[in-house]
Parts: sequence; structure tokens; C-alpha cells
Amino acid sequence: MMQSHMLRHTFVTTKLDGGVSLRDVPIAARHVDPRTTTRYDRARKNLDRHPNYILAAYVISGT
Repeated sequence: MMQSHMLRHTFVTTKLDGGVSLRDVPIAARHVDPRTTTRYDRARKNLDRHPNYILAAYVISGT
């Protein structure tokens, strides 16, 4: 269960970071309630401090 939630969260966050509108993401994520996507949008601003996000940024940068 936890993995599927993390995948969905990553999917939504990536779409939002890529510029997909907050109105279109719930359709792609199959969120019944658009407020779910809004919560993900608010939470993604906290990712910069998350250890996994920092590690991923480091690996992607190639340094």
C-alpha cells in the first residue's frame, strides 16, 4: 500500500513541477476529490528538505 501511495505522490508532484495545471492533474491521477491534489501541491514545497529528494537531486546532477 505504501509503495502505491508513494508512486502516486511522485506522479502528481512530477506533473505539477512540470507545469501541468492544478486543474488537469486530478484527472490524470484519478483523484475523485480535487482537494487531494491540492494537498499534494502544498506538500511538494516541503520536498526540498526531504532526504530522498536531496539524494535524488544529487544523483541527477552527476556530482
